[in-house]
Amino acid sequence: LKDYDGKKLVSLTKENVDLGETDDEKQKWEELKKNHEDLCKAIKDTLGDKIEKCLVSKRLSDSPCCLVTGEYGWSANMERIMKAQALRDSSMSSYMSSKKTLEINPKNPIIAELKKKCDQDKNDKTLKDLISLLYDTALLQAGFSLNEPSHFASRIHRMVMLGLSIDDTTDGTTDDAVMVESTPSEESKMEDVD
Repeated sequence: LKDYDGKKLVSLTKENVDLGETDDEKQKWEELKKNHEDLCKAIKDTLGDKIEKCLVSKRLSDSPCCLVTGEYGWSANMERIMKAQALRDSSMSSYMSSKKTLEINPKNPIIAELKKKCDQDKNDKTLKDLISLLYDTALLQAGFSLNEPSHFASRIHRMVMLGLSIDDTTDGTTDDAVMVESTPSEESKMEDVD
């Protein structure tokens, strides 16, 4: 089904969606886009190859950000189906993952605060943590799976500690070290069961 009642149907999970704007709306959007260029660049630098680009979104009203795929790329559901295929090999993973674009909502208070933090210091550890956390939540909202759930969990724990005003005296390496140490013992337990 490509159209209904003379109107073309499009997927909102793909980029380049035309929402039929007036000239004033286009001009305001261009100003917002220009004001958020530095934040978009900082987000792209922080996330690196995880996203193809970061853009100011026209489609968002409440969420701080969303992930969209290329116009002809695989959706989150198709990517999940292809990862689950029994006869796939490791060479499939290179073309299997879709090119993701992170779209930010300039009217959201979270993005407004991130922009302020970015204007103050682009290399702030908290800023990078928040960007990664927003990316991970956008991944989950879009239906993709997390590549590193343990890093996501540690970021959430740091944010909870911050919210509870608990001093984070460690540098974060102990959590990773404990996780690395616990993984082999869990595997050996599984081998004992077999």
